[in-house]
Amino acid sequence: MRVGAGQRILNEKERIDWLRLIRSDHVGPRTFRALLDHCGSAGAALEALPELARRGGAARRMRIFPRDAALRELDAARLLGVSHVALGEPDYPPRLAAIDDAPPLLAVRGVMAALGAPAVAIVGSRNASAAGIRIAERLARDLGAAGFAVVSGLARGIDAAAHRASLATGTVAALAGGPDRIYPPDNAALLEAILRGGAAISEMPLGWEPRPRDFPRRNRLISGLSLGVVVIEAAQRSGSLITVRFALEQGREVFAVPGSPLDPRCEGSNNLIKQGATMVTEAADVVAVLQPILGGPIVAVDGGVRLEEPPAGIAPYAGEAPPTDAHARMLALLGPTPIMLDDLTRLSGQTLATVHTVLLELELAGRLIRHRGGMVSLAAADDRA
Repeated sequence: MRVGAGQRILNEKERIDWLRLIRSDHVGPRTFRALLDHCGSAGAALEALPELARRGGAARRMRIFPRDAALRELDAARLLGVSHVALGEPDYPPRLAAIDDAPPLLAVRGVMAALGAPAVAIVGSRNASAAGIRIAERLARDLGAAGFAVVSGLARGIDAAAHRASLATGTVAALAGGPDRIYPPDNAALLEAILRGGAAISEMPLGWEPRPRDFPRRNRLISGLSLGVVVIEAAQRSGSLITVRFALEQGREVFAVPGSPLDPRCEGSNNLIKQGATMVTEAADVVAVLQPILGGPIVAVDGGVRLEEPPAGIAPYAGEAPPTDAHARMLALLGPTPIMLDDLTRLSGQTLATVHTVLLELELAGRLIRHRGGMVSLAAADDRA
């Protein structure tokens, strides 16, 4: 069903196929897009996965997420009030759709409209000072009054303060675990309050307990949803600075609240100001930077996934193997040091379509790592275990 230029709503079979594909081995957001581009649809990609992985040198048959497991997850999600919104559908957050590793399916609880408002992220120390809590609350309250949704990660300290202060105007919590696995558990009541007027999002399956490696993935969602990120009390090595790194890569604005040079909790945020982040002492400082960016209503953008037809120049997958020497040439060029895709194409002497196909096969076999900035490297033996 077409709902506007570049947008459509998946039917039930397509939504099941999308869930199965993103839950299958070695398929992340970037690989998902590559598979849709290469095969034309998620259903065709599921059929092609075993052969693609075999040609990539997979040591064992790859695990494809079963259809009955996908049905159980979708049914359990509906009972919890969770909707799985697909990239390219009209309810998908427009700014998040624009990042190159946007989740193909986003699990959403709460008020869907909260994801459509222009948003500002507020992040900072879990072990926040009383002053840090106060400034987080004031900024969140005033930004909400100015028409912004406040995004954060539901952590203790600054995150929780920002959520609490923006309950009346709309706040969004990005979760590191599944939609039903709240971390920390003592913020479960806060999440219930958020859901009355705001929303919570996750890309992880129901029942998924968050691991340390999942929090950076969550942080890219925080920055991806937002026009800018405000940092309050971040130590030199903190998750907040990981969010800043993602914000810069995504082209978002970075703001920082100055703190005492004697407080180690402020060392990272103070250094951000030295490096050019906009210093913030009140919400007006943030609004003054973001108003020119808004200029008018935020227009939903196509996240880059081809829902109907693959892009020109890459034919739909029909089982054709790349030239016999393509794998050997590219494996000889690949190593543990990341290389740009353009350089790999030039040095290998292969067509762009062949390079994409070989990389896809290697990735599905667990032999390739994709890096930010369009770079790739060969996975170490330990990484393939």
